[in-house]
Amino acid sequence: MSMRQRPLSISLRRLLFGGSALLLLGSPLLAFGADAPPQDAADATKPATAAKDVTQLGKITVTAQSRSQEMQEVPIPLQIVTARQVDTLAATDLSKMSLFVPGLVVGGDQPTQPNYQLRGISTDDFGIGTESAVGVYIDGVYAARSGGALLAFNDIQRIEVLKGPQGTLFGRNAAAGAISIVTNEPSDRFEAKARLRFGNYGKRYGDALVNIPLNRDMALRVSVLDNQSSGWVKDAATGRHYGKDNDWGTRAAWRWNVAPDTRVLLSWDHEKLKQPPHPAFGLIAQSDYVLRPGTTDTLVPPFPANPANYLNPLHAPLYNDAVGAAETRRFDGATLSVDHSFSWGSLTSTTAWRNFDTLNRGDYDGTSNINTYLDTANIEHNNSWYQEFKLSGNTDLVDWVAGASWYNEQARQTSQTNVYTDSIDTLALNLGVPTGTPTGTIYGYFDSLLRAFDLPYRLLDDPWREAISNDGHFKAYAAYGDVIWHLTDRLNLTTGIRYTRDQKTFSWYNAPRYAPELDRTLDQLDQAGLLDFAAALAGTTKDALRQSLSTNLIFTDAVGTPVAFHDTWNDLSPRAVLDYKFTPDTMGYVSVTKGYKAGGYNSVQIGSRFAPEKVINYEAGIKTLLPQQNLLLNASVYHYVYNNRQSLTLDPNSAGSGVPRYLVNSSDQQASGAEVELQWQPSDAFQLGLNGAYIDATYRQATAASGVQLDGQPTGEPKYSFAATLAYTWHDVANGKLEFDLNHAYRGRSRCNRDSQLQGTCQISPNFDTGTAQQRTDARLDWSSADDHWGIALFASNVFDKRYVTGVNNISTSVFGTPYASISPPRMVSVELRAKF
Repeated sequence: MSMRQRPLSISLRRLLFGGSALLLLGSPLLAFGADAPPQDAADATKPATAAKDVTQLGKITVTAQSRSQEMQEVPIPLQIVTARQVDTLAATDLSKMSLFVPGLVVGGDQPTQPNYQLRGISTDDFGIGTESAVGVYIDGVYAARSGGALLAFNDIQRIEVLKGPQGTLFGRNAAAGAISIVTNEPSDRFEAKARLRFGNYGKRYGDALVNIPLNRDMALRVSVLDNQSSGWVKDAATGRHYGKDNDWGTRAAWRWNVAPDTRVLLSWDHEKLKQPPHPAFGLIAQSDYVLRPGTTDTLVPPFPANPANYLNPLHAPLYNDAVGAAETRRFDGATLSVDHSFSWGSLTSTTAWRNFDTLNRGDYDGTSNINTYLDTANIEHNNSWYQEFKLSGNTDLVDWVAGASWYNEQARQTSQTNVYTDSIDTLALNLGVPTGTPTGTIYGYFDSLLRAFDLPYRLLDDPWREAISNDGHFKAYAAYGDVIWHLTDRLNLTTGIRYTRDQKTFSWYNAPRYAPELDRTLDQLDQAGLLDFAAALAGTTKDALRQSLSTNLIFTDAVGTPVAFHDTWNDLSPRAVLDYKFTPDTMGYVSVTKGYKAGGYNSVQIGSRFAPEKVINYEAGIKTLLPQQNLLLNASVYHYVYNNRQSLTLDPNSAGSGVPRYLVNSSDQQASGAEVELQWQPSDAFQLGLNGAYIDATYRQATAASGVQLDGQPTGEPKYSFAATLAYTWHDVANGKLEFDLNHAYRGRSRCNRDSQLQGTCQISPNFDTGTAQQRTDARLDWSSADDHWGIALFASNVFDKRYVTGVNNISTSVFGTPYASISPPRMVSVELRAKF
């Protein structure tokens, strides 16, 4: 981030706190509800007010190119999410509003394992062995691990969504694009504000901040938030609520103007999340359960599962029985930024530390039946350091940026799968695994014999855990330069290049299965001489029987043997952009850019490693203002070729030896697309906006984990998405103003391929739709006092209560016959009270 001079800071504060219409542009929502600039009395009757306002729409200052520029001057497809937009939608994190940014998808159902997707490119693997293809940056600092990439909004100034590869300026892991989150800095005037929200499903949200100028050169800004709710669905068996919020965070920022040319900014962030995991809606009705063969009281789901009999998850009861189910995160981070201006430019040093611990343990069979019990847990610890030095300057001929960075990260992860001896019997029976017993089960058969002879030993209801532990030590070095050449008054050529070196050390340790209660019982049976008898009944030896009962069934590779790799990758990522000013209000541009994502490893696939992902993107666009028509229009077209894209897909072939696994699969892809942004402000009070995206994404070369060839098939990305907005303001209402905002978003139907049904992204059952087009409408009615000190609002998310099946998980289908689904939350209605001084 370049050195910001005091005049620019004053200007930004006027934009942010003065209610200027400069905040109107960015994405379609940004125009709605933004305040118009104040008018002099002599100008109040002039008819050109709206035209004057729309001329200001492109004046938002952004740092998308590591330098301060007006948004309309940046030759990059760019959308801005402002604090005004976040407040209008009452979004608590980016996943709650990404549907209103066409082309962007942020899956936040599991906030410790989010998924970012931009222009059809995402990274599904959340393990520490890989990073997202969409780079997330908070105040210029890269958020590497998914566990710390989706934090609650806390005193956000704006979010810059840069579409297409950003390999030169943002570097590694921005192959699909970058999301740059910018927080507010301490200002030179006192400010205090607080807000409370109450709504259905027990919604209770509050945030507050205070900005204190400590003296002429120092200021302190502190903010807090607390987000709570009771949950929107209840477990039919236990009464436990799911879909709850329980998130608390605080942020403190201190600024010191050491000298007229030197500024120090120190910030600290803390967040604590503790809530139930994402609910898993089972698709098999309990009334359809059948008796396990050879038993009189053991009920199990029918196997194989019949999609024609699946429940509609939108109306199905929830049964989740994961022991210790929870999703938690503790996050801490500190950033130190030092800026110094010289006569020829400026130097910025950014030093950052991040630390977090996460746990996500949830149900993976969608039942409360111990005979099909399956839960998984992901446990992570992460510690990272980042250092960057950036030089920038400009002359009449060039505007340049150069820098170098160093990144060091240490991460640990444990991937657990938990079952019971009861569910192991079901697995063995369904897969036809020879057990040497008349019933085809192991533990159930011998347990019934123990019961028949009234012996005090039991082999059922014993927990069984398998886990793979990973350790990663990652280093990244980079050097980059970017120059805007002012060839003429109208023509600019931008050239840039970044060199990146990634060094990764990664290890796996697949521990022997952990079942202490079972082992204790087996020891007792051995001491009583009963294990020899059981072995004889099974037609084997005691040692062989004991070994078979101690063998891993889920993670079967390299049990008890550490495996480690060390890899180094180097990359050069260039870009070239040519932009031309046809008129003072119209710019066209063409660009060629390269993106790069570091290679990595699959955490649960021992010995797996994959090469870096690389993308070349060709783009042409136009940015224009039409003041006489009160109109802003931006548009772009693009084509990219993406090589070696990694995706996490279900491998059904592993079901023969146990529970199927999600494995990393490599493919080559390509896409062509177009994006358009339209803002129209026919009057000072009335505003309309539209933002749309089209993409045709297909596989060039791909073989699914199931063995299906996908060459030429669609990747699943919908062709169309758009967001539309309407806003109207009434002045002089109850000594204040009344604003109405209506926001509507649409994301088209998933485009199916030959592997879509297995992955649960397209139509599976005739009883419900999967992969259907999604729509959401949000509305807000907001009153604020004339001095903006007080306000009250009534708002609703998903006004028309549109509910969707967002995916079907088949991980337990081929072994237990228990698929489950995820669904979108219902309508949320809230009231907001706020005060500001």
